[in-house]
Amino acid sequence: MRAAVLVLVLAVLMLSYASSLRAYLQQRSHINDLKASIAEREAAIDALDDEKQRWNDPAYVEQQARERLGYVMPGEKTYIVLGADGLPLEPVAELPDPTTVLRSTPQAWWDGAWDTMETAGNPPRIGKPPVTEIDGTGKGTGGEASRGEEPEAP
Repeated sequence: MRAAVLVLVLAVLMLSYASSLRAYLQQRSHINDLKASIAEREAAIDALDDEKQRWNDPAYVEQQARERLGYVMPGEKTYIVLGADGLPLEPVAELPDPTTVLRSTPQAWWDGAWDTMETAGNPPRIGKPPVTEIDGTGKGTGGEASRGEEPEAP
């Protein structure tokens, strides 16, 4: 009988301590998360303080004006490098390695001249120009509409 009462008392104590232990572990986890968040924010504050100090340096301000705004000092010449699409390349853009660029064999000038003579002798056939409305009047830009005929409805 004593053993049964002892087991019952131990079971009740274990249940009461288990809920307290679970709450303790949850609070410790929450505290660790908060400490990590505080450390991240302190690092961000330090980074902003460092940037603020850099902006107090005239050389850094000049560098930023050159990079971000494209400013140059009086008497300097600036060059803008254009890409294949005709747009300026960004300062951080990298040009391709010259060894990876496809190389074409140069063509003699007389070959190009002969090609133009062959094209002149056999011009490509061009069909009727498309009839399109420009100003909404129904008159086309070529074909039947330019000869006074009504264009066909699409």
